[in-house]
Amino acid sequence: MRKIVVSPDDRPSVRQVVVDAESAGQRLDNFLLRLTKGVPKSHLYKAIRDGQVRVNKGRCRAETRLEPGDCVRIPPLRMPDPAARPPVPAATFPVLYEDAHLLVLDKPAGVAVHGGSGISFGVIEQLRSARPEERLLELAHRLDRETSGVLMVARSRKALVALHDMMRRSEGRKQYLALVVGDWVNDRQHIRLPLLKYLTPDGERRVRVDPLGKPAHTIVTLRHRYGGAYSLVGAELRTGRTHQIRVHLASQGHPIAGDEKYGRDEIRADLFAQGFRRMFLHAHRLEIPHPVTGDPLVLESPLPAACQELLDRLEQRSR
Repeated sequence: MRKIVVSPDDRPSVRQVVVDAESAGQRLDNFLLRLTKGVPKSHLYKAIRDGQVRVNKGRCRAETRLEPGDCVRIPPLRMPDPAARPPVPAATFPVLYEDAHLLVLDKPAGVAVHGGSGISFGVIEQLRSARPEERLLELAHRLDRETSGVLMVARSRKALVALHDMMRRSEGRKQYLALVVGDWVNDRQHIRLPLLKYLTPDGERRVRVDPLGKPAHTIVTLRHRYGGAYSLVGAELRTGRTHQIRVHLASQGHPIAGDEKYGRDEIRADLFAQGFRRMFLHAHRLEIPHPVTGDPLVLESPLPAACQELLDRLEQRSR
């Protein structure tokens, strides 16, 4: 049971929340999102930046990891008009694996993993609506909206903390399939290029290769060539940077087919005319120890039908 102590010096709407053992190791922003359901994320992050949220009376950051006994000050937060916010529709997604601690989904392309940045809701919000009896459902990692495939959701705090630790240490093998533009030459290639996040003048989040960025390592293996026009490659993540595979492949002159951020407009238009309306990047296979038992897990998602149909057409065209 989470202990809540209200300071007599604070207004009634200010809360001082003591972190219990179950919440230990969680990021501050995720901790607050669970306690302030309905508050827009933009308000929450602004309160952290402005120093209104405090941990042990000190300023903190959204990524601060909480420890047992930490005291978190939660200021008054503006709630949205309930009548103006439609309820999140419940949705189910194909399940690849499930036990008491872990739920692994086969995420479709075109669905965000969580709400924010103009998106009202994503996989995790819809999953919680579909499973209201669940005590905890938290994303263990993220996939881009247009990326399909293996997505892990923790069902216990112990599993969540362990999975986040594994993701930070880049444990396990994360393997993707991508269709790239052009004739990929090398059978196996290591791309080690640092990546830096930045914002465009329009405020859109992007990533570029930059010496000032964070180290990033992707292993690319050639799977199949399609007449020099396209190549199917496997991409294994050895680090987990934002848009890593997309930017690393584009940096080699082979952007992912259908990538609207780092790809080519004419290629995307051609694929759209063929009925292919997504980015061809698929989280195909994840090998990782079970976060609680330590048993080896091999989680696989088959290539979506739209992707396979495109490959079949390219194969026929290249003959």
